[in-house]
Amino acid sequence: MDGSVPARVVASWFGCGFVPRRLRGSDEGAGTVGAVVALVPALLLARAGWAAQLAAALVVVGLSVWASGYFADEGDPAWVVVDEAAGTFIATIGVSLGPALVGFVVFRVADISKRFPLVRRAEACPGGLGITADDVVAGLWGLGAAWIVQGLMG
Repeated sequence: MDGSVPARVVASWFGCGFVPRRLRGSDEGAGTVGAVVALVPALLLARAGWAAQLAAALVVVGLSVWASGYFADEGDPAWVVVDEAAGTFIATIGVSLGPALVGFVVFRVADISKRFPLVRRAEACPGGLGITADDVVAGLWGLGAAWIVQGLMG
């Protein structure tokens, strides 16, 4: 089997990246769809503890670099959303539900706007690393916000 087939499945976060195209005929919003779908397992992993969340985030980041690298010659295709899944997993590590949702929102704002420090610069890395790196940095911004909210909640 051609390696691009499993890479396409992972890159689209198991098909989530194709949902907007199927519904509206456009890939616009695919990243948010992928991120929202990834939020469910990311939040469920909180029951297993922060170490399990960190391990899952590292696995998804690795999968993102690998899978998105197959399609990097197309730029950063909107249907490739495993990078948004990686950012979502990062933004929710070690916090309760409320702060995790804040982290998720900050992650999405940082990823979409590219106005947070280092997000745009990370995107300039080559290949799958560049496709993934901006979401990792945006996820770290989200995680920072989530930890601040968690700390304020006591």
